[in-house]
Amino acid sequence: MEDIIRGRAYVLGDNIDTDQIIPAIYLSFDPSKPEERKFFGMYANSGVPDAQAGLPTGNIRFVRENEFKSDYSIIVAGKNFGCGSSREHAPLALAEAGAKCVIAEFYARIFFRNCVNGGYLVPLESVNRLVEKVRTGDELEVHVRDGFVIDRSRNNERYELKPIGDALPIIEAGGVFQYAKQAGMLK
Repeated sequence: MEDIIRGRAYVLGDNIDTDQIIPAIYLSFDPSKPEERKFFGMYANSGVPDAQAGLPTGNIRFVRENEFKSDYSIIVAGKNFGCGSSREHAPLALAEAGAKCVIAEFYARIFFRNCVNGGYLVPLESVNRLVEKVRTGDELEVHVRDGFVIDRSRNNERYELKPIGDALPIIEAGGVFQYAKQAGMLK
């Protein structure tokens, strides 16, 4: 895990569900095969309605057509991010596209746990609503341990994050299995 994550923001609204993050049609790819796993990145956020894709203007694809990686490494979202099904493919897809963290007002708990347990992304929660402040394409600097974000595109505006808490050691280890191995719980 990086202590400071720098990159361009991709902004989404409220109630982005796992079917929008990775539509069910793409779940036929096998994430254990590298030649297929990359397709999760290609189709990440492909189910988000066009008007809500890349706020405030919309109609901005997260991953350009026929590409596997996104130009955006930080997702900023509203309330209830990752709601819907419990598929762990959703945080995997965002990570395969190159996202390093998601900053949301709050998460569907299963999505949050899938991020942590799989070691895919750093799920952060904002103290205040950021989707009306940050714009898609803004250059952000996320200070994970210190709990704040700097928007370099908006006069270095600073936004506070909630503490990650007990999930931090699992994220640092790279997921729950790596954490259990390091802690001597698994051999």
